[in-house]
Amino acid sequence: MPRALKRALSVLAAAVLLAHLPAGQAAAARPTLTDGFGLTQVTSAASTAPTNTDNNFVITVTSAQVAGQQNIRIILPSDYAGNPTKRYPVLYFLHGSPDDPSASFYGNDVLAGAPGMITVVPDGGNRGWYANWLDQNTPAGAANWENFHIQQVIPFIDANLRTIATKQARAIAGVSMGGFGAFRYAQRHPGLFSQVGSLSGDLELGANQMTLRLAVVASLTNVSGALCGSSSGTIDCDDDSYAPGVDSDALFGSPYPVFNADWRWNEADPVANAEKLRGMGIHIYIGNGDGGNYDIREWWLESASAHMKTKLDSLGIPVHYENYGNGATWGPYCQGGGHEPGCWYQDLIDLMPRLRSSLTPAS
Repeated sequence: MPRALKRALSVLAAAVLLAHLPAGQAAAARPTLTDGFGLTQVTSAASTAPTNTDNNFVITVTSAQVAGQQNIRIILPSDYAGNPTKRYPVLYFLHGSPDDPSASFYGNDVLAGAPGMITVVPDGGNRGWYANWLDQNTPAGAANWENFHIQQVIPFIDANLRTIATKQARAIAGVSMGGFGAFRYAQRHPGLFSQVGSLSGDLELGANQMTLRLAVVASLTNVSGALCGSSSGTIDCDDDSYAPGVDSDALFGSPYPVFNADWRWNEADPVANAEKLRGMGIHIYIGNGDGGNYDIREWWLESASAHMKTKLDSLGIPVHYENYGNGATWGPYCQGGGHEPGCWYQDLIDLMPRLRSSLTPAS
């Protein structure tokens, strides 16, 4: 989806949210957040956007771990200001590529309407892939995205907001690239999260799923035009979406299986690490793109999600798995079952109550 259209949908969702704010909510004061954990807040167009409210706003930060300025959307429950001693569980929702929490936001009003839960949407870069890059000396600059999220954003949120800072009160989910990130973080940091979700996620990067791996490589090397119509939905067709291009080895080393040179990619493969999800609530949503205008991107991702389910089933690990195919019976917002916001919006309508019923409740 073109960036301009995504931004328009974001503004529309925010306008709908503003029009339905409960009486008196506009008078609530936005929390004052204190710098710390390596994060410094800065003023930007995003943090002062007119669509911000006291319960749904964007802050902009800098960090030595990642180059440039990063946006973080924070969504507070409607009763946050009115209950100054109440603490809440938190969902960390990871965006896709090449999106931005301040500009394009899937299911903004669904997440904003979630009672009893704080939602945080941290910047993941246009192709950060929720990892500490192997090569930190590329033209893209510092790219320690895992450090940024795990060591900085999470403790910053716990220090500044009234969270319940325990595993049982913390969930992570994401769209596309963010689905990969959610599963990767849950597998690498099982002590932090009790629930994990993927919406059309890139859940397999092993050698038997080279199409998705090469889509990641395309985002690194900035040749998205070659793959935008035939691979993972993480690829955008804007020529400058992934500039500056970096080497294909920058993220996890060589992506090519010759002489086992790709071992780091195999280590990062969520399917290969499925056992590490044991004991968590797992939620997977996927379509097949076969709803008229065939979306081969979702078809490839369906294969990855199916492999994850098969692996979890073989390990005896329960998973809530929704394959809504062409979207015909999934709901009014998902037209075609493709790699698009309408289906993710519908996914969130189903996912959010499941998370609320599983996390430690606000108190």
